[in-house]
Amino acid sequence: MLAPRPLMQDIARQIRAHLRSLITFHLFFTLLATALWVPLSAGTLSGLLHRIGRPVLSNGQIADVALSAWGLVWLLTAIGLSFLVIFLQQAGMMLVVSSRAGGRYRVAMGALWHVLKRLPALAILTFIQVGSHLLLATPFAIGLAHLYQGIIGGIEPYVLLRVKPLALWQFLAAALPLIAILATASAALYFRWFLALPAMMLEGLNPIAALQRSRLLTAGQRTRMALTVIATVLIITAIPIVFTLIFNALGGPLLAAMPERNEILIPAMIAYLALYILATIALTFLGISANSLMVTTLYHRATGQAPIVTPPPAPQRSGLIVWGVELIVLVFAVGQAFWVLQGFEINDSVRITAHRGSSYKAPENTLAALDQAIEDGADAMELDVRLSGDGEVVVFHDNNLGRVTGIDRKISEMTLAEIATVDVGSWFGDVFAGERIPTLQQMIDRAAGRIDLYIELKPEPGDTEALARQVIAELEAADMTQQTVIASLSPEVIGVVKSIDDSLRTTLFLQFILPGALSTTDADIIGLRHNQANPSLIRTIHDGGRGVAVWTVNQPRDMSRYIDMGVDNIITDRPDALQAILTERHAMSDGELLLIKLRNWLRS
Repeated sequence: MLAPRPLMQDIARQIRAHLRSLITFHLFFTLLATALWVPLSAGTLSGLLHRIGRPVLSNGQIADVALSAWGLVWLLTAIGLSFLVIFLQQAGMMLVVSSRAGGRYRVAMGALWHVLKRLPALAILTFIQVGSHLLLATPFAIGLAHLYQGIIGGIEPYVLLRVKPLALWQFLAAALPLIAILATASAALYFRWFLALPAMMLEGLNPIAALQRSRLLTAGQRTRMALTVIATVLIITAIPIVFTLIFNALGGPLLAAMPERNEILIPAMIAYLALYILATIALTFLGISANSLMVTTLYHRATGQAPIVTPPPAPQRSGLIVWGVELIVLVFAVGQAFWVLQGFEINDSVRITAHRGSSYKAPENTLAALDQAIEDGADAMELDVRLSGDGEVVVFHDNNLGRVTGIDRKISEMTLAEIATVDVGSWFGDVFAGERIPTLQQMIDRAAGRIDLYIELKPEPGDTEALARQVIAELEAADMTQQTVIASLSPEVIGVVKSIDDSLRTTLFLQFILPGALSTTDADIIGLRHNQANPSLIRTIHDGGRGVAVWTVNQPRDMSRYIDMGVDNIITDRPDALQAILTERHAMSDGELLLIKLRNWLRS
């Protein structure tokens, strides 16, 4: 029977019957995998970057490395090893629930030992399955890349997301059928070999024989099996989501009702955090176990029997070892809770930078947006600058006027006199009709003594140094260098700025950060796309002596989270909303702030 409900009942029954053995195996395997896999992946990636011998920070640089010979080797190896780790864990849990009755610790240790003995065969099986899927996807990936380049390759990604031009819909119309065909073919291949792993581990088959065995067992029922697996996975996925909602709904009000006395509130918060961490570990274990046992149960049903295996004997005194590991997990949870609580800073301090001005209330990159940013309490205004066709520095984000004005002309091909006639305010609202594209000098004159500037350079190919030198000259003439940060998405542009004036503060905006890559830039501040920021990365950047800015954060709940992560600067279209949060926090008691920070940590 392939109905999800009986399947879930069987999985739950197996987890109850073998709970301690499964927990033991999970703990030991996790410790072993963490001790080996994490250093191996980080070390080999650092070695790759060292071998390449050049900076790898921007999107283009990362893409170049990924598509190089060594980069492809590393990427394919990392993918294969990641799936091998998954296969190893699933194989061990299959052995645990299929082993003869015996000491629960010995069963777990025996399963771990047996998995390690069959490591070469498991590696071959992983290589065949993962490699086949990659080969299947390769022609589709090449086709999609050609479609992208041919239809929308010349359009800036930002314009694609904001304007959604006709070319984007044409690309999606052409790409979606290819993606659907790939998904169907991948699913057919996946479920063809879905039972190969249990066949190999429980019947002792070699990898090729296991794949053939799976093909025979799944013949005629792959569609039904796929529907069952999808439904079961959705149920398994929903469990931690529901738990988190309930945990927060009950725990938050309980902590909030406690008296604001540190000798009561702090121990209560440590206990609450420790319980949450333990629950998260438990739910992770249940999710992994349920997924592994789902495959095992479907295999048992397909074969009509439940094979029993006898793994080799485990080491002596396994019980003592396991109790020690379980105690370590408990100590880890309490220690982690205490460490998290210690990391909460009561005094909130973050700079407010208006993204292209207060661009929720006024047209972006205009004098009106700058005036509104000052009124909204921003510390700085972020603006984008580029050169006109006659070499003047103007404030505008895109090279093409189309997104804001509907005029299909490039700034780099227009004179300043022509640019000065363009209305960039009417699209935002009638009250801003007639608003013009300002020059950088106009922005400096309006900002001096009122607000700092955060200037992002937007050079066209070949004019990076000219743009940087003219921007710096205008800032020096106005004595504004100490009130300005120069920013860019390109490490090369930051290098040019530093070569002209090393004393200028600079920000490098990054989408991703590879291990060890930060050592290759002279930027004083790292700007992170806000959905890439996390506490660990922020600590790493701070430990390197750099500041952290996040962009573009517009939801109050996200602003609150990033304040508590310890970022130095939040770049937002809504500086008034961020100012309101800071004002509200300054009026809170220490106990109220602790509860706010706890809630935001749980969301992170």
